[in-house]
Amino acid sequence: MSDTSTSDTSNRDASVSAPGAPGLPPSWASSDKDYVTTALNGASRVWATVGHGVVNEVYWPSTGQPQIRDLGFYLVSETGWIDLKRVREYSLSTPKPYLPLPTVLHQGPGYTLALEILPDPHRDVLLIRYSLSGAYRLVVVLSPHLTATGQDNAAWVGEQALLASRGDRSLALAANVPMSALSAGYVGTSDGWQDLQQHGRLTWSYPRAENGNVALSAELQGDAGLIALGFAETVQGAQGLVRASLAEGDEPARRSFLERWEAWGSTLKLGGSTQEMQDQALLSATVLKIHEDRAYPGALVASLSVPWGASTDSLGGYHLVWPRDTTLAAFALLAANQREDARRVLAGFIANQQPDGHWFQNYYPDGGMFWNGVQLDETAFPVLLAAKLREEGESELGGTEAMVRRALAFVARTGPTSEQDRWEENRGVNPFTLAVAISALVAGADWLEEDERRYALDLADDWNERLESFCYVTGTPLAAELGVEGYYVRLAPPDRDGALTGQVELQNRQGETILASALVSLDFSYVPRLGLRSATDPRILNTLKVVDHLLRVETPSGALYHRYNNDGYGEHDDGSPYDGHGIGRLWPLLSGERGHLALQAGEDPMPYLEAMLKCASPGGLLPEQVWDSAPIPERGLYPGRPSGSAMPLLWAHSEFLKLLLARETGRPAELLRVVEERYARPLPAQVRHWRPAAPLAHLESGLLLMVEGEGPFTLHFGFDGWQSAQDRDALPLPFGLWGVAFSAADLHSHQTLNFTRLTQAGWEGQEHAVRLGSAREEALSHQNQSGHQNQPGHQGQSGGE
Repeated sequence: MSDTSTSDTSNRDASVSAPGAPGLPPSWASSDKDYVTTALNGASRVWATVGHGVVNEVYWPSTGQPQIRDLGFYLVSETGWIDLKRVREYSLSTPKPYLPLPTVLHQGPGYTLALEILPDPHRDVLLIRYSLSGAYRLVVVLSPHLTATGQDNAAWVGEQALLASRGDRSLALAANVPMSALSAGYVGTSDGWQDLQQHGRLTWSYPRAENGNVALSAELQGDAGLIALGFAETVQGAQGLVRASLAEGDEPARRSFLERWEAWGSTLKLGGSTQEMQDQALLSATVLKIHEDRAYPGALVASLSVPWGASTDSLGGYHLVWPRDTTLAAFALLAANQREDARRVLAGFIANQQPDGHWFQNYYPDGGMFWNGVQLDETAFPVLLAAKLREEGESELGGTEAMVRRALAFVARTGPTSEQDRWEENRGVNPFTLAVAISALVAGADWLEEDERRYALDLADDWNERLESFCYVTGTPLAAELGVEGYYVRLAPPDRDGALTGQVELQNRQGETILASALVSLDFSYVPRLGLRSATDPRILNTLKVVDHLLRVETPSGALYHRYNNDGYGEHDDGSPYDGHGIGRLWPLLSGERGHLALQAGEDPMPYLEAMLKCASPGGLLPEQVWDSAPIPERGLYPGRPSGSAMPLLWAHSEFLKLLLARETGRPAELLRVVEERYARPLPAQVRHWRPAAPLAHLESGLLLMVEGEGPFTLHFGFDGWQSAQDRDALPLPFGLWGVAFSAADLHSHQTLNFTRLTQAGWEGQEHAVRLGSAREEALSHQNQSGHQNQPGHQGQSGGE
């Protein structure tokens, strides 16, 4: 039961609830957003989204907590009613690209409605100034989703106010003009939309609706006025905030709002060859700024939206912190000279790192876990951010050294395999993840003690030299078809001992699999982006030819790319929403990745910037995905235009901004000098690190071999078919690892090393063999070829026994 002690039901019978409980199953609004906004600094903790010309989710008291589904606007007259979000005859404008004060102008036969959407900088209130012309009256319908769900909400009518509550979250809506026909109902049965649908106007006056998916409605008297939607822990608090905002009026709030944004945005110097590019750069920087939490500074959620929200009531959505997305946004902020913002991001990482060194797959702005998967790149990325800040001459934050050491310890212990790749779907060795991990080991080495530093750099050199043996295939039918020697695969999926499994399961495709050697992506683009290979390396150029052949689609917006072939994360053929499976669509951010490759190869990336720009919403927001098939107008799907996926996507805005600025500077924001200089020329490794996820088929002459494990073990080994069998106990290594070392002298005159391991759990039950004495080129070439034949069951990674 909700607290109604402060409400007045205006002489209605408060015990009479609306019919139709609990209402239809709840859902969020469409993620097809027009705009997002928030006040800058100040006391306000409100973030508002706009979609289809109306207010969608409003987030409070942090970016991780949406509290309404939407606030819809309808026009009624003596002859009928108009649902503005379905008509969609509107435009959106702001005073400047970096002043997020949107005005939505709805225009149609006989009417014009202007809505100015203004977060009050001083209170947790959203103000909406409306002006209506024509023979219509304005109706509002509000759908609470308090505590981030549409279930078990309570709504009721107060004295000239609409009120709702669930747990410790409450809201109030009021206006500075009289409201009539106030009512609370259940969605789908007794809500305001149903009333309009049945009667053409509001006729119901239900005083309350509890324990369900509820909605509140009212008609506003007058052609112009101010609406206030406020949030607090109690109904009394929400009403007080709304009344105070209305009493003060919107002019002081507007003035303060614009002054703070102007002081920030007027300092931005982002460039751009055209006014349109300049405006989009400013808007992208503003979108990044908007997504930072004020309750938890430094927390940047991936998107203030829920993908395919109109079909789900799931918690989380994209209003969560992904360490990868957040770090890439921080690099964009640094490129835009927003150093304090990037420092707050790093401070947030220091605060939320787990004791073993990794970060949760994603988490709420307060640090609370949502998904608990482990992605190695998300552990390595904060190290790159710390190194970038140091390279830029920023003073070091307290706790940076401890954070870096813990993160690199986790990378060293668990790499090169990642439990999940960057698309959060598969376990294995991935070129994107591995490139980030190698770069972190190098960039973070100066924070380590001497023995740790030496180990980290040896490990980075080993993984870097073997990168192709992990992720580059040759001799496949696809290579032959396209006339290339080989290409980087998306993923090399090892079994428990690193041998090939043959197939990769395609997530979201109902159990379908594909040969790993046939699965490609743009994941390799970070290999040159981070300075591990030249963008003109033949292997990079070979892969580009394959990717452009398989994943590139020419659309009315320009050249866009799929994540990988046979992706299942997207709408179905008929345009119906993704529901756990579907067909992957085109990702504009990947055009940014392709543009970075072009830039590093000496080409002009402008065509890729233009393609991204043309994918934007009416308000300039960049989506996660765009449609890639024939138009489906009834679903609002058109080639090269936003689909039902997340919009805005912080990652996409970051990629656009970084590419535009890299076009000016000539180098990617993520390219660290310490990594670039180390691998400017081939750097032969001195040590080979054998571990189950990264075994060796051949060991080159003259190298030290380290057989490693994550705990103590005894190595039982022999040579050339188990001759001279003996045991050695593993010794402690840096980062909590254990290992048995074989020097070049130990292995001299032998052809094969045979071994198995005894751990505290017993014998591992598998024998291993490493052929000895090959020349470096021969060994790496063999590893590159191993497992790359065309028979079923062979693909993508070498080094199998």
